[in-house]
Amino acid sequence: MHQREKPSPERIRRAREDSPKIRDRDLAGQLGISEAELSAAHCGFGTVRIEPRVNVVLTALEAVGEVMALTSNDSAVHEKIGIYDKVLTGNHHAMVLGNDIDLRIFPKVWAHGFAVETREGGEIRRSLQFFDAAGEAVHKVHLRPSSNLCAYQRLTDELQSSNQEPIVSVKTRSAENEAKIPDQAATIDDLREHWSQLTDVHQFFGMLKTLNLRRRRAVRMVGQDYAWLLDNAAIGGMFHRVAEDEMPIMCFVGNPGCIQIHSGPIKLVRQIGPCINVLDATFHLHLRTQHIREVWAVRKPTRDGHVTSLEAYGADGNMIIQFFGTRREGEPERDDWRLLTENLPRFTNSTAA
Repeated sequence: MHQREKPSPERIRRAREDSPKIRDRDLAGQLGISEAELSAAHCGFGTVRIEPRVNVVLTALEAVGEVMALTSNDSAVHEKIGIYDKVLTGNHHAMVLGNDIDLRIFPKVWAHGFAVETREGGEIRRSLQFFDAAGEAVHKVHLRPSSNLCAYQRLTDELQSSNQEPIVSVKTRSAENEAKIPDQAATIDDLREHWSQLTDVHQFFGMLKTLNLRRRRAVRMVGQDYAWLLDNAAIGGMFHRVAEDEMPIMCFVGNPGCIQIHSGPIKLVRQIGPCINVLDATFHLHLRTQHIREVWAVRKPTRDGHVTSLEAYGADGNMIIQFFGTRREGEPERDDWRLLTENLPRFTNSTAA
């Protein structure tokens, strides 16, 4: 089968003009291109290619003031309004630890960047948009009415690339998938022994690496004292319960280059079709529940007693979204969160197929 020829930059721009309301990710999918290619096609038409120098970006953003940070994957969009402060830079890991904007960043994944300017009526919208080598969105920063335009302009001028061609070269996603960890390796006994010895939730990723296991495979293997399969409707039930009880939670949405975290209560939950939306003043979440294949409650030992998370996985085995009860290091898990997770409806079949 011949690969479909990619549309020209002119055709891409025309498609955007014809469908101004559609999300970039969805329009790119309709055109058979990546989001980075969609952005590149607008170079010279309100878009400027910038170098994805992550540490420079994170350090300079504080001066820009209030912005909206957006991190997404195919199934969830996580938006937080706030300031980029308490920045910790690094070549392999970087962090933003502010009260509102809380990020874990993997700079090596950031491959392409654009400063994007669009007009909507009489309004100009400005954003910084970053993508991985396959052209998938990693992180976006949208300016707000109160943002400092001078600081933003200084940053974009500093990062502006000498290459402003309207075409960008992207790698195919399948080539990256070949390097994924196989769904095999450790025995159940190995896994349970390592799992039982965890003293901090942050050790979990290292354990998976040591055992050469993917995350979903591990939760399926470990046994129901540590992980149990829930009915997919459990996610919606959890949202409505925590909103009703004003229970503070942590909500993680990520992709290979960035994880974005909300900590605190949620108030306004709206179900629109299959999509669950949180529409609070400084936190918006859009979750496509039709993409969820499995929901797990996962219990990990820590020095402060066990900690329970809710984890939703897609058909590809990757995690879409994760939730914890809000807690500080050194504190036990909240009783109300634990009670909620232990009483969510479980999957009725005896196997997790």
